[in-house]
Amino acid sequence: MFVDRVKIYIESGSGGNGAVSFRREKYVPNGGPDGGDGGKGGDVIFEVDEGMSTLMDFRHKKHYKAERGEDGKKSKCNGKKGKDLIIKVPPGTIIKEVETGKIMADLTGETKSRVLLKGGKGGRGNQHFATAARQAPRYAERGQEGKGYWVILELKVIADVGLVGFPNVGKSTLLSVMTNAEPKIADYHFTTLHPNLGVVRNPYGRDFVIADIPGIIEGAHEGVGLGHDFLRHIERTKVLVHLVDAAGLEGRNPIDDVEKINFELKAYNEELCKRPQIIAANKTDVMENEDNINLLKSTYEDKGIKVIPISAATKKGIKELLIEINKMLEKVDTEPITFEEDFDYFEEVEEINEPFTINKIDSSYYLVEGVGVEKMIGYTNFESEKGFAFFQKYLRDKGIIDALEKEGIKEGDTVRIYDLEFEYYK
Repeated sequence: MFVDRVKIYIESGSGGNGAVSFRREKYVPNGGPDGGDGGKGGDVIFEVDEGMSTLMDFRHKKHYKAERGEDGKKSKCNGKKGKDLIIKVPPGTIIKEVETGKIMADLTGETKSRVLLKGGKGGRGNQHFATAARQAPRYAERGQEGKGYWVILELKVIADVGLVGFPNVGKSTLLSVMTNAEPKIADYHFTTLHPNLGVVRNPYGRDFVIADIPGIIEGAHEGVGLGHDFLRHIERTKVLVHLVDAAGLEGRNPIDDVEKINFELKAYNEELCKRPQIIAANKTDVMENEDNINLLKSTYEDKGIKVIPISAATKKGIKELLIEINKMLEKVDTEPITFEEDFDYFEEVEEINEPFTINKIDSSYYLVEGVGVEKMIGYTNFESEKGFAFFQKYLRDKGIIDALEKEGIKEGDTVRIYDLEFEYYK
């Protein structure tokens, strides 16, 4: 089964917590702090697997999370780093963030691997917070939380040439004639439900990859039928070959078909209609006359679009078509088409707040300890109203007020921070 679009949740590993520990040995009764640091959380890494051609592996598993970093230990032993999560995807996969629709990564061309989400930093152990005034800190940093996103994985096939046309005009037959591909072929509409890729060993020029894009119908750009599923696979192609039924076996008008398909391409993505185009007028082996061929040439060749009469069934005109495709490919860039990444997924990484602890000494007395608040006291002027207001804002922004309220503090209770005591009021 071909699956080219899935929604999954990815999350990097959280950092391990720093340890609170003190050196305790037989002849060292008052050893200093020796709490180790927490390990870094695992990263989320996407890697291209050349052997994959579909996103089917993601149909049944939707949540992917990297390993958490190990907590720090005593004796200055640091926690182990969390294991990275490696997610393998087929070449040509685009990763989009669900809420914004912005592109986080395009795994095409030289980009074979991408660290999409970095794991959280590990927290520092209490050994880092010893000062001359506070030689036995009983607090350590918590590890930084990992980041998580819902993302869309979208596969856009990588091909030099896109073969487009309405259903039942002979695209699968032409692909099988030009390449070693073996697509399913039958005389009914919507035979192909996913793109078929084939490599053309071109004796008249450079080899190329061609994609048979499933039948496009009117309204495809609005998602009618499987419109979006089909149209996304044209976006990386550099040359478009319109295959039309020049014999008009089903009452189709080949010019009308070309115009309708170009309308759908333009409505979906205007850039697609700027790509070089060739019209392959198929089924010449069963034509009653050449009126449609002449009409196609008079309509499009003045616009720079070459019309090549062919018969996929008898292989007539295939040489001329390959020569014309080669001329087009010689004029375009050989590098695969990639999409600009516009999602800054690292900007939300936050710094770890300096830690603090709250001890409830009795029913109305609370002791707050921590390097950050002690530093703040050292350079805050409490004699000015503005200075005390700034200190209150600091306590609220750092979550200390919320933590005190969770401990059950009431108005009028006493809070002590280092050598500062004050009564708590909202």
